[in-house]
Order: sequence, then structure tokens, then C-alpha cells
Amino acid sequence: MAIKFQYNKTSLQQLNKQLQIRQRALPTLKKYREGMHLWTEFPDDMVKVSNVTMTYRKIAGVSTPELDRVEFEVSPFLVFNQPKWFSEGISILKELASLLIEREVFLEKMELLDYARRKTTQKVNLYEKVQIPGYEEAIRKIKRFLEDEENLSKSAQKIVKSRQQKQKEAA
Repeated sequence: MAIKFQYNKTSLQQLNKQLQIRQRALPTLKKYREGMHLWTEFPDDMVKVSNVTMTYRKIAGVSTPELDRVEFEVSPFLVFNQPKWFSEGISILKELASLLIEREVFLEKMELLDYARRKTTQKVNLYEKVQIPGYEEAIRKIKRFLEDEENLSKSAQKIVKSRQQKQKEAA
């Protein structure tokens, strides 16, 4: 399949986006094939996933995947040469494949959210146990220093004032 593109930045961005979508979907599609071995009544190439469309939605600031739709390609077959349940079996096979793909997307989503939760927990612990107490201690030290400076200044003013009064009384 030839990919149509233009030599410009917009085309480059669109191609990068499509590449990322396909790279993310590839492991899911491979696991789909592993799960399909359960259905030995059907030829391996009877039902194929032709396209997986995913969207990304932010949850708590984390971009998470969501399965939009799964498109299938069903190989042609003669209804008369197959058992009665064969057509319904294909629809069940499609449902199973969709569920397997959806499961993989949810597992990826769960991993992303769990990673974000761990990072947030680390940041909360850093703030609560290290940085906030450090800032509070620094503020406390600065306030004490300024209070001491102010007290020394007032004491010095009182000493100067009392000396001036003694000089006035002596004069």
C-alpha cells in the first residue's frame, strides 16, 4: 500500500500521528491473533482485523487510550458448504476479537494511570515530608532572625535614649 503524502510540515505531523497509532495498536493486534487460536473451526485467515481506531482522552492530566472501533475483514465463504452456525460463529469471533483488543487497551490505560498515580504519590510525599517542612523551617528561622534584629534595634534605641537622658540630667 503506497502512502500518499506531501513534502510539508502538516503532512509530516499527520504521518507521525498515524505511525504512532499503528505502533501502539500492533501489540494489541498480535495478542488478538494469539487469542484467536481458540477457534480452530475457522480457517486462520477467515476473520482479520483491518483497522483499529483509537482516540486519546485526558484523565487527570494523563493522555489515555480509548478504543473507538475495530474494523474486520471477513474472507468470502460459501454458506452452503459450512454448518448452520458458521455465520453466527463469525459474529461471535468478531465480538471475541473486539473484547480482546478492548482488554488490551484497558490494560494499557490502567498502566498509564497507575504510573501517573505513583508519580503523584511520590510528589505528594516529597511535598509533605521534605519540601513543606523545609520551607516552614526556613520561614521560622527568618522570622526569628528578624525578630532578634528588631529586638536588638529596640534595645539599642533604649540604651541610646537612656544615655541621652543621663547626659541631659548631668548637664
